[in-house]
Amino acid sequence: MNLTPVGVWGTGMYVPERVLTNADLEKMVETNDEWIVTRTGIQERRLASPEEASSDLAFRAAEEALRNAGITAEQLDLIIVATITPDMAFPSTACILQDKLGAKRAAAFDLSAACSGFIYGLANATNSIATGMYKHVLVVGAECLSKITDYTDRNTCILFGDGAGAVVLGPVPEGRGFRSFELGADGSGGPLLRSSGGGSRHPVSQEVLDSGSQYIYMAGNEVFKFAVKIMGSAAEEALRKAELDKHDIDLLVPHQANLRIIRSSLERLELSEDKCMVNLNKYGNMSAASIPVALAEANREGRLKEGDTVLLVGFGGGLTWGASVLVW
Repeated sequence: MNLTPVGVWGTGMYVPERVLTNADLEKMVETNDEWIVTRTGIQERRLASPEEASSDLAFRAAEEALRNAGITAEQLDLIIVATITPDMAFPSTACILQDKLGAKRAAAFDLSAACSGFIYGLANATNSIATGMYKHVLVVGAECLSKITDYTDRNTCILFGDGAGAVVLGPVPEGRGFRSFELGADGSGGPLLRSSGGGSRHPVSQEVLDSGSQYIYMAGNEVFKFAVKIMGSAAEEALRKAELDKHDIDLLVPHQANLRIIRSSLERLELSEDKCMVNLNKYGNMSAASIPVALAEANREGRLKEGDTVLLVGFGGGLTWGASVLVW
């Protein structure tokens, strides 16, 4: 079977207006700017308004991606939204987005793989276009993590922000587009990073609310060790599948969780910092939105040139990981 090459037609991003700085957090919990920056590299993050939900952020990012791609919402065949903060249990955020956009021809579904969700979404979208099932697919990573963050927990509240990033995928010329994907999961590590309250295991109740289990819990040191290991190995495996090596990378777009993790990946891949897109200082960890926002910002800044080899890599709750090699 001849597979169609698939690449990025357009990118888009949106972050809310409200800024939460480290100085603001100093007034809320026992922490300080120097401690946060030294350990994470984060200086500020964006928070959605009480009226904003993930579909609202996704809509703004999707509009820009469609404009950038030069197509209309009516031309979309499929919408995939990667999120762990859906507007509601159902209908899916993707269906809500489909209606907001007026993408009447598009099928739509949500995908849950935490911070790896966007790369999982790219893999699904690429396969559907490569096989001829669809032509235009919108993939969005959208999160309102502020809605599930405990702002009395100094270990987690310093990390997370809200935002959305989107890409339109479609057929591209031979030699361009996605060259490989590496996806993985280790469910035994699920308890290390979770939000356990509110699902079918622990339905919403006063007891759940009193316990705070609806908020993000993270075993920071264990997740850090996992991330340092898996970011490098997933990246190397994606490069191997693409029949490339680390010296072929023109731009690394990693999950924006922690600057020390990113620097560890750069060292393993023997890359200089000017070959890496970093924006977590401005936005913090936006889970599934982190990589697409970074990709869209790199595109806005002119850091992506035709023929560039781009490596996307991330990790997240589940535990999950994903990496992809893309020729721009």
